[in-house]
Amino acid sequence: MCAAELSDTAALERFKQQYTGRKGAIAALFEAFRQLPGPDKAPLGKPLNELKQLAEARYAEAQQQLQAHAPVQGQPEDLGLPASPYRTGARHPIYDTERRIIDVFARIGYTVEAGPEIEDDWHNFSALNFEPNHPARDMQDTFFLQRNPDWLLRTHTSSVQVRVMERQQPPIRILAPGRVYRNETISARAHCYFNQVEGLVVDKNVSLADLKQTLGYFVKSMFGPNQRIRLRASYFPFTEISAEMDVSCLICGGEGCAVCKHTGWVEIMGCGMVDPQVLENCKIDPDVYSGFAFGMGVERIAQLLYRVPDLRLYSQNDIRFLHQFARIQ
Repeated sequence: MCAAELSDTAALERFKQQYTGRKGAIAALFEAFRQLPGPDKAPLGKPLNELKQLAEARYAEAQQQLQAHAPVQGQPEDLGLPASPYRTGARHPIYDTERRIIDVFARIGYTVEAGPEIEDDWHNFSALNFEPNHPARDMQDTFFLQRNPDWLLRTHTSSVQVRVMERQQPPIRILAPGRVYRNETISARAHCYFNQVEGLVVDKNVSLADLKQTLGYFVKSMFGPNQRIRLRASYFPFTEISAEMDVSCLICGGEGCAVCKHTGWVEIMGCGMVDPQVLENCKIDPDVYSGFAFGMGVERIAQLLYRVPDLRLYSQNDIRFLHQFARIQ
């Protein structure tokens, strides 16, 4: 086998096995040489040793040449080859939507607060006027910890508001973004965990008009200057007055379509004036201070922005779905 034929590692390995290895042809010749009578060995010894040295030299030479031309670690052999296609990354749509919400409220003086996802009963329920027999405490809605039923996975980020009011006297103007958990069947419109952004303002002479103006500013900043809002009376244990807020449908412009169920409106959040009892629970004097609170689902806002039909897509980590947002951002 000539040197030209030892041009790759596989050929070199075959050469070693066939000739210079312990079970190769040269080893077999030496084994046969040892079986010869003494007088017959004399003329064969020298040529046999020369053959062995020649084969070993040929192997060593080819090995050095292969090592000299081996590519640098991590570098392709042919530097003229086109590069692998590079795909630009993108922020996750839920993260991006949450960041946009925070940016809107940061412009009018809100700061961001955070709290634990494993919460106690007081901060998640009792301080917010949830009675002991309130339906939200039922196992069908809340993930309680098995070893200690007084602890649970928080069902809303209102617990962060309680923690802030306990440690800080007004004025308070905060946002509380974060993941929350509810024992719901997973479907295109619901999930057992999702993301919320809740807001709280407590100060002197805070009114419902302040709440409406704040939310109107948010909607126009988030969805465009032509968007309208409406407040519908509702009920939450921790606010009085309570309301659901709708925004004019972004799909049909308020004319009516399947997304808004032909009403022209889409619900995006709950809101209301902070119940005086909640302020008292947090050692804030309701005769001096008043406040408002609101809370929205980030996934709901993202669906309006990006027209995503199925809530489950946000958490499936399908690269085909996520890559679309590289172009949008």
